[in-house]
Amino acid sequence: MAAPGGPRPRNAPPPNYNPNALADGMQNLQVNRPNQPPGAPRHNTPFGQQPPFAGGPPVSRPGPPPPGVFPRGPASPSGPPQTGLSPPVAQSVPTFASRPPPPGVMPPSMGGAPPPPGSLPSGLGSRPGPPGPFSSSPLTTGPAMPPPSSISSSVSNGPPLGGPGMMQGGARFPPPSNAMRPPFGAPPSAMVSPGASSQPLGMRSPFGSSSSVSTTPVTAQPPPPFSGSFQNVPPPPGSSPFAAPSQAMPPPMGAPHMGAPYGTQSWQLPPHQGAPPSAIPGSMQPPSMYGMAPPLPNQAVASITSSVGHSIPSKVDPNQIPRPIPNASVVLHETRQGNQANPPPPATSDYIVRDTGNCSPRYMRCTINQIPCTVDLLTTSAMQLALLVQPLALPHPSEEPLQVVDFGESGPVRCSRCKGYINPFMKFIDQGRRFICNFCGHTDETPRDYQCNLGPDGRRRDADERPELCRGTVEFVATKEYMVRDPMPAVYFFLIDVSMNAIQTGATAAACSAISQVISDLPDGPRTLVGVATFDSTIHFYNLKRALQQPLMLIVPDVQDVYTPLQTDVIVQLSECRQHLELLLESIPTMFQNNRTADSAFGAAVKAAFLAMKSTGGKLLVFQSVLPSTGIGALSAREAEGRTNVSAAEKEANKLLQPADKNLKTMAIEFAEYQVCVDVFLTTQSYEDIASISVIPRTTGGQVYYYFPFSALADTAKLYNDLRWNITRPEGFEAVMRVRCSQGIQVQEYAGNYCKRIPTDVDLPAIDCDKTIMVTLKHDDKLQEGSECSFQSAVLYTTIDGQRRIRVSTLALPCTTMLSNLFRSADLDTQFACILKQAASEVPTAPLSRIREQVTNLCINILHSYRKYCATVSSSGQLILPEALKLLPLYTLALVKSTGLRTDGQIDSRSFWINYVSPLSTPLAIPLVYPRLIAIHELDTKEDGDSLIPQSMPLSSEHISDTGIYLLENGEDCLIYVGNSADPNVIHQLLGISSVEEIPAQFVLQQQDNPLSKKLNDIINDIRRQRCNYLRLKLCKKGDSSGMLFFSYMVEDKTQNGLSYVEFLVHIHRHIQNKMA
Repeated sequence: MAAPGGPRPRNAPPPNYNPNALADGMQNLQVNRPNQPPGAPRHNTPFGQQPPFAGGPPVSRPGPPPPGVFPRGPASPSGPPQTGLSPPVAQSVPTFASRPPPPGVMPPSMGGAPPPPGSLPSGLGSRPGPPGPFSSSPLTTGPAMPPPSSISSSVSNGPPLGGPGMMQGGARFPPPSNAMRPPFGAPPSAMVSPGASSQPLGMRSPFGSSSSVSTTPVTAQPPPPFSGSFQNVPPPPGSSPFAAPSQAMPPPMGAPHMGAPYGTQSWQLPPHQGAPPSAIPGSMQPPSMYGMAPPLPNQAVASITSSVGHSIPSKVDPNQIPRPIPNASVVLHETRQGNQANPPPPATSDYIVRDTGNCSPRYMRCTINQIPCTVDLLTTSAMQLALLVQPLALPHPSEEPLQVVDFGESGPVRCSRCKGYINPFMKFIDQGRRFICNFCGHTDETPRDYQCNLGPDGRRRDADERPELCRGTVEFVATKEYMVRDPMPAVYFFLIDVSMNAIQTGATAAACSAISQVISDLPDGPRTLVGVATFDSTIHFYNLKRALQQPLMLIVPDVQDVYTPLQTDVIVQLSECRQHLELLLESIPTMFQNNRTADSAFGAAVKAAFLAMKSTGGKLLVFQSVLPSTGIGALSAREAEGRTNVSAAEKEANKLLQPADKNLKTMAIEFAEYQVCVDVFLTTQSYEDIASISVIPRTTGGQVYYYFPFSALADTAKLYNDLRWNITRPEGFEAVMRVRCSQGIQVQEYAGNYCKRIPTDVDLPAIDCDKTIMVTLKHDDKLQEGSECSFQSAVLYTTIDGQRRIRVSTLALPCTTMLSNLFRSADLDTQFACILKQAASEVPTAPLSRIREQVTNLCINILHSYRKYCATVSSSGQLILPEALKLLPLYTLALVKSTGLRTDGQIDSRSFWINYVSPLSTPLAIPLVYPRLIAIHELDTKEDGDSLIPQSMPLSSEHISDTGIYLLENGEDCLIYVGNSADPNVIHQLLGISSVEEIPAQFVLQQQDNPLSKKLNDIINDIRRQRCNYLRLKLCKKGDSSGMLFFSYMVEDKTQNGLSYVEFLVHIHRHIQNKMA
């Protein structure tokens, strides 16, 4: 069927292009838009960087290779070709003003014109780099996407700061040069204070950092971001727990004051990368735990001297227990070295990938980087074997662009038996006339025009000139046989709730304002089609044909058996109806201002919009404010029953987390079949039954956005940013994905937001750069020690400008019979992300207490297996943790106490958490349950050389002082806690309120005219950039529900029904001792 989408190809230069190409403004780099004639107006891309796809990369054809070697990185259109990895040179870029800012944004005269809403800033933050592929990963907290650029102006929580909502997984890197990325544009309602300065944020280490204690202090003239100096030095003990989040890629940062973000110095490869750089446990001496002698390589030792009867150990120093340690260096990661796989850096760290045969870990990661030869070995380890695949992840701007390979009408070379695609691990024999498939072992004839002699090493002589034979990820141009129909156009249909509640809360006006601002960000050209409908208890379509003087409303009153009037004129070319569309969006809130209809026919409206889109497919974006109460798929307020009887609530909670109406699931499967992807924006102040509504976005490859309780004051900016990122991020339509494995391993099951029609395929009406699919694996035979096991993910999709492509990523990992190798090569971030996703998927069907117990037992079993079979210390009084998994107990405890697994809280919040986790990328998993906490009351005492974001603190209330002010963020929400005895002067400077008592329920952060306020705004803007998410802001104080919310994130504390971190370590240790006995 159709293929999943990738970013749209275009003519923009590759990410690591010659800086001279930047002269016409970073915002001219385009992502996934059709190539345009030279004079055509250009769009800003969400990040100043080339899409992972097509466009720039040269297309290689089979047949005799050109005389020179196939260029690794395509030449940039406006400059000489760039060699492999030389970093771009700094280049000043003219300020951008690509189009007049939306109404609420400051004029250029006040502090610099804010660039278009979605554009992201460049600049770097110091993000700790990975300690080493296997040392425990520095946590980065959250998703990082390219950060918005230096935010000009006083930023209110209102002015959008992240590009399009910067959702969880966008680009997370600094732009290719030091050109500043424009800040996110503000929605009209954004409040901007006049004195805002447009000064770029100070430069921090390469991708926005979360750690203030970056090991390399940053001054106005930063040390080279990539120097390898710190790569082998364990970071200082006090350094902040989190590195800035990295997602598919590291996040971008604020524009540096000077110097190209990546500096011109050359990168140093981490020493001995065949073994992983300084991270293989053992290559770097782990810090000694709890005041003991240094442990043996590869293990952390906690001397917990508890006799089995005591609840608290006498000798555990809470300051010495394992916590995330940041590392401020950026690693250059070669995916293979010396013909063997190189274990990847932690997902939450900063790294730049050089694809030398295996795909980048951004596209595919395995929970263990050596594959157990037998199922018994895997069972003994208690770990799980799974892949996390993010097929369209955004690359780092300094990485070479993907090569696009065109085999002409014959299509890509494939195995005739298993249909695996040609890749670097297929072995050519018989002078290149035949090849052996690395998946099924079948031998095939090499097509005549693809034959080439072999060199003395057995490789084809042209292997290094053909991307498909030397790169882990390539994109093939698909031929006619991969198409069931012509590639679909880019269709965007907006469906807006105009019921009484939506009008009165301002949700309708906020949705119309956001849509009218993002219209200009849709791809240009005749292939872009749009439509708009509104609904309450009936559905209202609008004829947008240019011939009419104004849009004509067409009402569909039957919400049981819906239909679409005037099929042809409801969805029209954007170029033909732009003025009608703007006029309509402006008038909808007034047209319905006196609406007294309280009912909502959500199911019927979605069905009617689908009927209008059925012939093409496309994106349906629904803005919904109340519980659907009439028509197809009507729901009841069933949550009220759970609230009245708390004991019943625990028993009945499962039912409330399952869809109440089967019609919605049936509709969702039909939508997916016709390639319609649905995203739902819930702007509500009451129960919505997310468990039922979310079935549609989850099945169609879409996403749920949740604004509760919706505030027109505080949430308008986030709604606008979320929508903008949704439509501008790299994306592909009508996609199909399949993962193939070598003999001996097979796919057990897929999990994520997609439609399950046949077991072997993942059907995706749309797929974007943020979405991840989890693939669990199982053994069906023994593997041979010393051999390699290969995995290949292939995604067939249509680009935004209508090209059919196949994105193929291949990963080959060594097989082992040694249990110690499994623990040494475990990938903590990926393991934990899989545990999180599996726990979330069970919440609707199993009691929470059982899921918490299963998660804890999994941690105990893994550590027991290591203790029993691999540890060399024999004292039973010591808790011994494998170096690569030493933070597993901390994250397990955090998961057990997370929103999704706690019994308190609202049903909708838990449903949203389940939906948020389902497609979540690996770099965002840990920050979701173990957020970043920083103190902001002493910002003025920090030295200028420190990184912008202060050092993170442990999540323990012991560290929260009543005189302090703290900021906590998890990639989705941002809480600011004000202590009861905090200095009123500091409160006033930071927040513009005179005392704790004045804290409002709905808060918009304004930039006040003082250095403290500017620093706080810079920090929040920088975090938003890293997370590629606008982050909802909430003020909290002790003694009310907001304070309880803040302290619920202190996962290291003892609670009514949860252990403290120290007690949890003792609990685990006691269980391990019992098992050993």
